[in-house]
Amino acid sequence: MSRYFVGITGGSGHAYSRALVRGLVSGGHDVDLSVTEAGAKVLLHEEGIAARADGSLAEDTLTTWLGPEVSRSVRSFSTSAIEAPPSSGTSLTGGVILCPCSMGTLARVAVGFSSNLVERAADVALKEGRPMVVVPREAPYSEIHLENMLRLARRGAIVIPASPGFYHHPKTIDDLVGHVVGKILDRLGVENAAGARWQGLDAPDEPGIGGPPPPDPLASPGAAP
Repeated sequence: MSRYFVGITGGSGHAYSRALVRGLVSGGHDVDLSVTEAGAKVLLHEEGIAARADGSLAEDTLTTWLGPEVSRSVRSFSTSAIEAPPSSGTSLTGGVILCPCSMGTLARVAVGFSSNLVERAADVALKEGRPMVVVPREAPYSEIHLENMLRLARRGAIVIPASPGFYHHPKTIDDLVGHVVGKILDRLGVENAAGARWQGLDAPDEPGIGGPPPPDPLASPGAAP
């Protein structure tokens, strides 16, 4: 069992962070959690979850947001708690995930500027050579955004934009969220069933690319082929 750190910032997409924490715990892991000041505002707007003034989440709030089974495996820290275990490489955090990751947080992490626990935990993961995943949610990307993502990728970070696919025929928002979260958990090596897995295309009914040709719109009903 490992303990992962999840940093929640001011980017949109807090349904991803909720599903991610649940997926990590379901995979048998503990989670340390910290919400930035901007992240707390977005969390309240999108999920109806109110953080404390210092950005931490009370036990009853964690239970409401994640459910009692999951919340028992989660510790929440203030972003100003630079003395918290995730701020040190000796805490042996299994990995750090910034989800969702705002462009401001991404920029500060990319240049090694740690202004809070979320950014410090990411910095520690990079310097210790541990998994560090950023999940940016922004559109469009400016050249500065792209340069910062490239800078992090070159330093060992894993960049997984919150861009779900559609080949698995999603029916709900949870299906779209699960597709992205499944990719995050896969890169961390956490066993999961968060997202649908590609099974290949069905073989066509008849030989030829794309299967049988479409019916002739000019043919009369019942006419012989």
